[in-house]
Parts: sequence; C-alpha cells; structure tokens
Amino acid sequence: MTIKPTLRYFDLTMIVISMVIGIGIFRNPSIIAQSAGTPSIFFLAWITGGTISLVGALTFAEIGSRLPQAGGFYKTFAFCYPPPIAFTLIWTYLMLNAGAMSAVAYAGAQYITPVLFPSSLNNEAGRKIMFFIIIGILFFLNYAGIKSGSRTQNVLSSIKIVLMLIFCSAILFAKPSDGNATVIAQSVTKNFWLALGTSLIPVFFTFGGYQNTGNLGGDVKETKNISRAIITATTLILALYLLINFVYVSLLGFEGVKNSPLIAADLSKLLFGDAGARIASVAIFISILGILNASLMFNPRVFYAMAEEGILPKIFMKTNEKNQVQEFSLMFFTFIIVFFFIILQTYENLLNYVEFNDTIVLAAAAACIFFLRKKQKDYSGFRIFFYPWLPVIFILITLYVTASVTISDPKNAGIGFLVLISGLPFYYLLKLLRRNR
Repeated sequence: MTIKPTLRYFDLTMIVISMVIGIGIFRNPSIIAQSAGTPSIFFLAWITGGTISLVGALTFAEIGSRLPQAGGFYKTFAFCYPPPIAFTLIWTYLMLNAGAMSAVAYAGAQYITPVLFPSSLNNEAGRKIMFFIIIGILFFLNYAGIKSGSRTQNVLSSIKIVLMLIFCSAILFAKPSDGNATVIAQSVTKNFWLALGTSLIPVFFTFGGYQNTGNLGGDVKETKNISRAIITATTLILALYLLINFVYVSLLGFEGVKNSPLIAADLSKLLFGDAGARIASVAIFISILGILNASLMFNPRVFYAMAEEGILPKIFMKTNEKNQVQEFSLMFFTFIIVFFFIILQTYENLLNYVEFNDTIVLAAAAACIFFLRKKQKDYSGFRIFFYPWLPVIFILITLYVTASVTISDPKNAGIGFLVLISGLPFYYLLKLLRRNR
C-alpha cells in the first residue's frame, strides 16, 4: 500500500520544532558558558550551531526525499555505502543513541533528586540511584506494553515549550543581575577556535533532532513546503534559544550561568522562590520521561528491522505476541544505556562521547547526498539550494566539532572511537555466524 502524503507546511514546521527542542536547553548552557569563557563566544556558538543545523536539516530533507523509506539512516547508509561501512555507521548511531539517552536520564536524575530525596541523598550517590530507578521503571512499563499515546507525548513535549516561554517573559519584569562585570577579563588568552569548537559540542547536542527531517520526505504534500518549514522551524528554535540564553545571562549573570548546571531550577528559584524551583524541576523531569519513553519505543524497532533483513541475529526479532513488544531488542538497548552510564559516569563524559560519534555519523550521512545526486539522474523532488557548497560547509563544521571533542576530551573521544571501530569486526563476526548457520 502506498503512503499518501498528508503533511502541510504548518504540520511539518511543528514536527521539526518538536524533534529539536529537548533537555539540552535546560542543562547545557552552563557547559557552553564554561567552554566559551566570554559572552561573545557563548552567543556566537549558539548562532553558529543554529545556522549549521539549518543547513544540515535541508541536506537531510533532500536525502529523505530521494529515499522516502522508513528506517532513517539505516536505509540511507545501506543504499550509499558498502555493507561493512553501512553496518559500522548504523551500529555507531544506535550506540550513540543509547549514550544520549543515558545522558538524558542522568540529567533527569539531577533535576528530580533534590525534590524526591532527603538532603542526605542529594549527592552523586542519590543521583545514580535515581538514574537506575528511572531506567528501571521505563523499561518495565515498555516491556509490559504500557505505552503513552501520541497525545501524552505531545503534552510532555509542550511542557518544555511552556517553560521556555515563561522564562523568556521573565526578562520583562525581573531585575537583571550585575554578575557580568567579571567576565570580560577572563579567558582573553584562550584560543578562540578551541573555545568556539568546545562550545559547539553541547550546542550541537541541544540542536540535535534536525537530522530526522530525512524521515519526512515521503509524507509532505508539496515539495516546496519542505524548505519553507525547515527554515521557519529552525529560525524559530534559534530565536527561542537565543532569547532564553539572554534571559539566563541577564538574570543570573554570565558567571552564574557557568556555575549553574541545573539552570532552569536556579532561574525558577530566582523568579518564584523554592516552590518555583521544585515545580520547574518536576516539569522538566516529566518531559524527560517522555523523551526516554519515545526512545525506548523507537530504537528497538531499528534492531528488529536489521534482524528482519538478516543483518542481526533473529533473536532481535523476538516479539511478545500479546503486547507486540520487541522483548530482546528492548532489553539489549536498555542494557546499553546502563552500560554507558556505568563506564562514563557523568553527564559531561556522556555528552562528549555522544558528540564525537554523532558528528562522524552526521558527516557520513550528509555525504550521501553526493552519492544520491550521482545515482539518481531523473529525480524531480526537493533539492537543497547552493549545492554542493552548503552540504560541504555542513560536513566540514561537523568534523570541526569532532576534532574539538578529540582535543578537549581525548579519553571520551577514544571511547567513542573504540565503539565506532568495533562495528567492523562485529559485522564480520555476524556474517560468519550466518554463514555457519
């Protein structure tokens, strides 16, 4: 049965917005401020990240329009690269997804621990306990086939936007901080390009999600709406991010931003007192549960699809006939989430590991546009403008972030590299097992 395109301009715009806005805007500004050293580099990193994300979204929109198939990068890599390289890239993509969900769950634990636990557990041990509680509850809910519907997911996503709008409106009536005076003298000798590159690491994480525009090409009614919706959505997201960061800096001071990992709770406390901080923490935590729940629903299906095509063992196809849960794939993905948390321990370590591999995978995925243009001569759908310059710029800056992770955090970059290259021997091992069977 052919899927009938139904998405209009407004629908696509809202989908892109919901895909991008996540936990990063409530957790990463302090990391970005520490890396930037000055407000000018801080805001430049946000502008650069937003602009490059727009270029990336347009690039993946053409790729998705050329290959309008379910499966996202999995189908794209399989079409454009030799099987061993394609498997290595999608393996890396799934492993970084697990690391990203580990980081998101830990951020949720950081926000909710002070609310639920006594002061004696308001420490690293308490946050780790809460991390395992979060993952355990969501795993058993999904394993039992208890899933939140699309309406619930929409409500959870809306919480983030409402909070951002509240924070943005605060600039109209709150008293600004004078904490910026000590900033200008700092980090003047720090290498500008290194400061910008390390700042872009968490910025890219915060803008993540735009690459999923590649999944929408077959569902859009009018091709012209793809570029219009992506430009509109990305521009709105960038404006919202800049505005809320301006509020953060204005009300907390740049030094306050640097020293505020739970910046949403700190800003709420400044505006509404302790009760406001608790309410904001709970709201963000509930939203995080939505992000994690969606990931535990989606990623096991990718493992299932790979097993269905004979790439992974058939055990990944094990499905409960009663509730249609991919049981083994769900257990495997949950195990990987926990595994990365155990070996990396902190949000910052997880973030750097994820972005090292994410930027490599994104660059490889964006490069597919050159293969597709060469192979598909009679294509008449959406095309990115200023080709090939915009895709080339996107790839180069994405790899610049890869290099920044390597220079600033070689340990976690090394872990990412080991995960990346492990896909190749794993591919040949699976191939040998299939042959023996």
